Amino acid sequence: MGSQRARALLIVLDSVGIGGAQDAQAYGDVGADTVGHIAQACATGGGDREGIRSGPLHLPHLVELGLGLSCEASTGRIPPNLAPRGEPRGAYGYGVETSRGKDTPSGHWEIAGVPVDFDWGYFPALEPCFPADLTDALIREGELPGILGNRHASGTAIVDELGAESIMTGRPICYTSVDSVFQIAAHEEAFGLERLYALCRIGRRLCDPYRVGRVIARPFVGDAESGFTRTANRKDFATPAPRPTLLDRLHEAGRSVVSVGKIGDIFAHRSTGTEVKASGNMAMLSAALDAFASLPEGGFVFVNLVDFDTEFGHRRDVPGYAAALEAFDARVPEISARLREDDLCIVTADHGNDPTFRGSDHTREHTPILCFGPKVAAKPLGRRESLADIAASVSVRLGIEAGGAGTSWW
Repeated sequence: MGSQRARALLIVLDSVGIGGAQDAQAYGDVGADTVGHIAQACATGGGDREGIRSGPLHLPHLVELGLGLSCEASTGRIPPNLAPRGEPRGAYGYGVETSRGKDTPSGHWEIAGVPVDFDWGYFPALEPCFPADLTDALIREGELPGILGNRHASGTAIVDELGAESIMTGRPICYTSVDSVFQIAAHEEAFGLERLYALCRIGRRLCDPYRVGRVIARPFVGDAESGFTRTANRKDFATPAPRPTLLDRLHEAGRSVVSVGKIGDIFAHRSTGTEVKASGNMAMLSAALDAFASLPEGGFVFVNLVDFDTEFGHRRDVPGYAAALEAFDARVPEISARLREDDLCIVTADHGNDPTFRGSDHTREHTPILCFGPKVAAKPLGRRESLADIAASVSVRLGIEAGGAGTSWW
């Protein structure tokens, strides 16, 4: 099954979960179903927005690859308008996240063969929520007049609330969520983008003893009169995976790797090869396809399409999320056309973020696994007991040592 000629494209639709997680109760997420609830909302008019989209959810190409059947395998039901009209043309199933967390690093590390088997550090839902030793050191080492926020918050809401004060006082906005994360927001011009990055590097070191997964720079622009907007210059400062990932094994094997979007940040820039940045789902997908076009045999392109999560999931925007799914679906034929005889593409997700659910956080869900290519047989993959099965399967197909966790479906 392995081939030195094969190449692989792995696309993570950030937060596009398909419900059904048996351990959802432990995360307060019983009943969450990102794709299912979006499809249901669109079927009843809840996905309509003038100038954006209207009508039932229309994902013909993903349905042809087996998305509706993956949803059925996960939850026992096919969401409205996602039933296939014929036999699927790819291998399809769903993945069970086993990591102790429903955050971005946990999902991506597990996809890459390293499930998180330890407990992340989290900050309590109190105000202030950060330990005084941490914030005092950040203020001292960052030469700050102080900080604002110091609580759990929605990133857009807290910038709207405190953006003007942050500009006036020179104090960055520090906040967290239910994820293992320390986020710092500051104005790109008034505070300075490079200064914000430097502050986050200090924060990364200070957060290490607390086992915090990510420190995230959240730059914004604008003013109190016109409003504030977060920019595309977000940067994640992640702790590195504790064991070798699929990327590490590809690097050791001398294979070409291209990481698109925030993949480089998620894996702390270790074995991430050529890193390509772009703004927006479609631009990142185009960058991934451009990289794939010139990718040598045996190479690997890894892309995260983050807008599903940041722009629509966290903002509980059903029409926007549905429109983003339809925009991706429309490009599936283009993806297929880029695949050579031995190539494969895998489309999956790292967690859920049900825009119909309460709150504004990630949701614990199963994730779809859609695998296709000229030599990929159409078949059900069923329940994959870990997202690490993706790394194991890519390893086998590319002809490198599997290592790590997971079981190949080949």
